[in-house]
Amino acid sequence: MPELIPEPRYARFARDAGVCALDDPLLAVGPGAQGTARWLRRELGAATGWELPAPAPAPAPGRGQGDGGRAVIRLALRPDLARSVGAESYEVHVTEGGVLLEGADPAGLFYAAQTLRQLLGPEAYRRAPVTPGHGWRLPVGDLLDGPRFGWRGMMLDVARHFMPKDGVLRYIDLLAAHKLNVLHLHLTDDQGWRVEIKRHPRLTEVGAWRARSRWGHRASPLWNETPHGGYYTQDDIREIVAYAAERHVRVVPEIDVPGHSQAAIAAYPELGNTDVVDTAALGVWEDWGINENVLAPTEAVLRFYEGVFEELLELFPAEVSPFVHVGGDECPKAQWKASALAQERIRELGVDGEDGLQSWFIRHFDGWLAERGRRLIGWDEILEGGLAPGAAVSSWRGYGGGIAAAEAGHDVVMCPEQHVYLDYRQAAGADEPMPIAYVRSLEDVYRFEPVPPKLSQEAAAHVLGAQANVWTEVTENQSRVDYQVFPRLAAFAEVVWSQLPGPAERDYAGFEVRMGAHYRRLDALGVDYRAPGGPLPWQRRPGVLGRPKEGKPPNV
Repeated sequence: MPELIPEPRYARFARDAGVCALDDPLLAVGPGAQGTARWLRRELGAATGWELPAPAPAPAPGRGQGDGGRAVIRLALRPDLARSVGAESYEVHVTEGGVLLEGADPAGLFYAAQTLRQLLGPEAYRRAPVTPGHGWRLPVGDLLDGPRFGWRGMMLDVARHFMPKDGVLRYIDLLAAHKLNVLHLHLTDDQGWRVEIKRHPRLTEVGAWRARSRWGHRASPLWNETPHGGYYTQDDIREIVAYAAERHVRVVPEIDVPGHSQAAIAAYPELGNTDVVDTAALGVWEDWGINENVLAPTEAVLRFYEGVFEELLELFPAEVSPFVHVGGDECPKAQWKASALAQERIRELGVDGEDGLQSWFIRHFDGWLAERGRRLIGWDEILEGGLAPGAAVSSWRGYGGGIAAAEAGHDVVMCPEQHVYLDYRQAAGADEPMPIAYVRSLEDVYRFEPVPPKLSQEAAAHVLGAQANVWTEVTENQSRVDYQVFPRLAAFAEVVWSQLPGPAERDYAGFEVRMGAHYRRLDALGVDYRAPGGPLPWQRRPGVLGRPKEGKPPNV
């Protein structure tokens, strides 16, 4: 059996069934398959040296041998698969004469091509041929596959530590290679604003840069005195969104309100609670944690952020980004309690205190986005003070928020920190770099179950899927992000794609065996993953404090 990740629903490859020799094959492209054909010619063509020309027309009788018996890779859409297996499903059929890739839709066909790449071996992940005269051989057999969930995502925090555009494009390719289809970009926070807004240029002129950064967890006495920052121009964002769409990855932008907003307030002090704090003295925050400086609950602030979202919606078209994330998490209420303006606002609106004020803020943008054909999604704190109608929830503090939202008829993306926060440490050893929170090993992630058993069947239908979250306070560059994300993202990908049994019954030993081949694929891709034996010397951060927690995380 080929060592595929995620594990397919059905695969049959007999040892004695023969092989398909793919030596300079042809590529036959059916209607609607052009996107996958471009990807195959670009990616597999680079690794193998194949040109993948189209087959010649069948010759007239007595006029020669046509393409001389070369193997053919055929691409075809088969809409009936959507009815029998589901959206994004596919089949792969390998015979001695060639390969047939069939998809229920363009996404399914693309995932069939990703599976073909895995079947070809690790060298198919290189950017140029590395073995002269390499004979590309596939076992004859059949495969049928399709995803368990429609939302299979990863959240990447580019606000705490900025990841340049090329790094984001690379991560889109890594998500696609694992059949993940959502990239949630955390674009704004206290420590940086990362997207150009033309009507408010100081958001990036000022808000995208901080003077220094805490080195390690906020308990660390160390500082990195190098100024840090960066942002994506609007054309950068258009490129990211288009690049992702070609790979069937939806990009969900997050603009965090009303908390996590000091970078915006540093750029435009009038956004803050000016009757409580001298907001003009604030800079972009240099530290980590929960910040007391939150947005003022005024009509002027709403108009400002409506302008932000107007530009954002143009950059993230509805057909590829139907959801817009508004954060809504970790919003301290001390400034609103002390603010005469905020208290007057509470009385005017007739809401239930400061929690009601936050709910009013979220409800405003829920309605505003809905009028423009978009859906709001936010962290599970948006449940506080009443959930906005039509809003979806990213359940991060555990399963509880997601359960409450789903039982109330709201859609949910499960991302409980106790299971799928990839900034959490991977082992208990002292060598783990800047260890954060509980140990979440590769096996722990493999045994994550997105649908808690206490959910009713009706409520379970509201679980759109799950995502793994990558916060970057202590991951200062791409290599550190790689270390935290991989190999655990491979386990997560199998959880949200494959039809696995319950957590205790999952074949982790078999998954480890398949990971042996997958590590070689990650090597070919240049991923700085955590090796099974622990961090390599250069991956360690001796003397830099993290914040480890002992024991098992609470299951809440």
